[in-house]
Amino acid sequence: MAAPETNQRTTGQRPGQAPGQRIGQPAARPQAGRPARVLVTDLDGTLLGGDRAERRRLHDTLARHPEVTVVFATGRGLSSIREALREPLVPRPRWIIADVGASVIDGTDQTPLAALQRRMRRGWPGADRVRAALRRFPALIYQHGVAQDGRCSFHLRPDQLTHELTDAVLALGCNWLYSADRYFDVLPPAASKGGALAALAAEQNWPMDAVLVAGDSLNDLSLYGLGAHGVIVGNAEPALRAAVPADRAAHRPDRPGAAGILAALHDLGWVERDYPLVVGYHRPPVHLTSGGWRPPASPNGILPTLRSLFTANPQAIWATAAVVEPHARPAHLDGHDTGLPLSFVPLSPAEWAAYFHRACKETLWPVLMSQPQRLRFDPETWTGYREVNARFADHIAERAAPGATVWLHDYNLWLVPGLLRPVRPDLRIGLFHHTPFPAPEIFAALPTAAEIRTSLSRLDWAGFQTEAFAEQFRQALAGVPGVPRIGVHPLGIDREAITSAARASAAARTRRPGGGLAGGSLVLSVERLDYAKAPVEKVQAIAALLARRPELRGRLRFRLVCPPPEPGITSYDVTRQVLERRIAEVNETWGNGSWQPVEYLPKSLSFTEVIDHYLDADVFWVTSLQDGMNLTAKEFIAAQRAVGLSGVLVLSRNAGAAAQLGTAALLTDPHSPEDLADTLHRALTLGPGERHQRLERLADLLGDHHPADWAAEITAAIRGDDSPAASWVKEDSQAMAVGER
Repeated sequence: MAAPETNQRTTGQRPGQAPGQRIGQPAARPQAGRPARVLVTDLDGTLLGGDRAERRRLHDTLARHPEVTVVFATGRGLSSIREALREPLVPRPRWIIADVGASVIDGTDQTPLAALQRRMRRGWPGADRVRAALRRFPALIYQHGVAQDGRCSFHLRPDQLTHELTDAVLALGCNWLYSADRYFDVLPPAASKGGALAALAAEQNWPMDAVLVAGDSLNDLSLYGLGAHGVIVGNAEPALRAAVPADRAAHRPDRPGAAGILAALHDLGWVERDYPLVVGYHRPPVHLTSGGWRPPASPNGILPTLRSLFTANPQAIWATAAVVEPHARPAHLDGHDTGLPLSFVPLSPAEWAAYFHRACKETLWPVLMSQPQRLRFDPETWTGYREVNARFADHIAERAAPGATVWLHDYNLWLVPGLLRPVRPDLRIGLFHHTPFPAPEIFAALPTAAEIRTSLSRLDWAGFQTEAFAEQFRQALAGVPGVPRIGVHPLGIDREAITSAARASAAARTRRPGGGLAGGSLVLSVERLDYAKAPVEKVQAIAALLARRPELRGRLRFRLVCPPPEPGITSYDVTRQVLERRIAEVNETWGNGSWQPVEYLPKSLSFTEVIDHYLDADVFWVTSLQDGMNLTAKEFIAAQRAVGLSGVLVLSRNAGAAAQLGTAALLTDPHSPEDLADTLHRALTLGPGERHQRLERLADLLGDHHPADWAAEITAAIRGDDSPAASWVKEDSQAMAVGER
């Protein structure tokens, strides 16, 4: 006998019945501000389909979107479902439609929804009677060992599916369903996945436009005729694709199983997307105040670099901290209006203080600056540092696509690699150190050095501004298994933007004649307030010069542009107090009514204002005790060269920029008061020819390496590529506002 027509052989089940008695189970409550959504999904081949990384992505996404209620709609019986639920990556269902629609179960306590289940099984003659009646069909092979309740399931070859067999099932008052070219299910006349879902949706008041159904085989077909959103996953039976009209399952992703479900959830906008590039940097390019979002007063060099990265790469996201009061609603974080894909890790002021003010700035920063005598360690605040790093690791794990590149920044996230690697072994994780890395004996002064070493060893790649810092990292991790690949990538500046700004500034004003002592000399420093920049030592050196060199009195001006640090960092508060007291003493000792030797500007300046100061200066003075790079030195060179000036750069030997610029700058030792004064005096007395030659040489050494290209090179290095795999848009940088650089 010929097989039934295709539309009959795919399913003999009837559409869902009208709702009856209320179930009495409460619907899942959505989060405030988020509409309720319902994902109804088959298990085998669908929710359980795809590789483990894809299933983890879906699991983690649903975990952070509790407003999406999960309903299983499966051919499995309850005991088999319980086995599946032992797997940690299987989401917990609120309800379960099992046995191809014959069983309806509360997922919370795994008890049947009695009234609804009775309706689904109405007319069922029982398994014994079904098996007895179908015994005359030897091609039917009963699925022994498969838990079945309210149905009978058989194996059957496609060529054995005949009208005689299906008529025998209908004569029993039952329905039938054939799927995957092997499974033949005999069901109660009212039972189907779609019928059970329709009844459950009516009981829970779910509108069908709030439901997404997902399947991969013909036993899921009845789910697609109810008006819900539909997704047919990439590994689905061709027969299911053919049987479901396009308007009933508009989502037909190429990706299999869990990845296909997640693609549909993304397309619907029900969940956040995951990203192939995740950047972790603790500071955002804006900060939340009582009056709303504001740009930071002192952005550092990495912020505009990341801006250009995200402008060029819409497939990236920036995980960053937001300090919010505990009672503030998360929705407040959505109004930053930067155009950047910021994903916030909310921290309370107390959490931020423990993490940043104490652990970062009082424990780690002194060691990075090779000032271990300043180290203050408190186990409680280190616990806060661990907790914030764990929050970042969780946040990144949830948003990173399979095999994604994760680019972490600086010591603030040193523990993230060790926390992230075990849960996301598929990721490529890199960390760039904008700061110095200390000598191994200084690093060992940290009470938590072993913990940090272990975490850093889980990186794929670690980057540094100089080879010297990279070598000290190698030595610090010596003996730790799995030392990461290491790269040296000094950060540059947007020279084109500075050149343009400098020429505009020069055209708008008349500058005093520059160079030499004849017209008086301006020494300039532009730096955030930090003991590591040696601001007090500079003022002391000015006092020493004025005492030893009477000819400088009335003619030497030292302008210190020094924006205040974030409030609450004790060591910086002390530095500010000492600095301001010493400035007052020097000005009182040496100043007169028309001249003050030290001009102190404790405020943030705009990009344009900083350029103006660069053009005013005869000497730019960098005296960092330690410095990862120091971009202000590079900005000074570019600005002066753009308008034909010949200022002198005095540069700390301990700044990363010295490795690049040291052959043309005048190098100074900030730990030597005598050298600070002598080198500054030499800069003030250089002849015009040497000044010009040095600046020309500095401009050549500076090069034109754009920060956007730098970012592309680093992401490629983390991935292990030989060359950048993406093109990057260069945009005018606003990096040059004063701040942490």
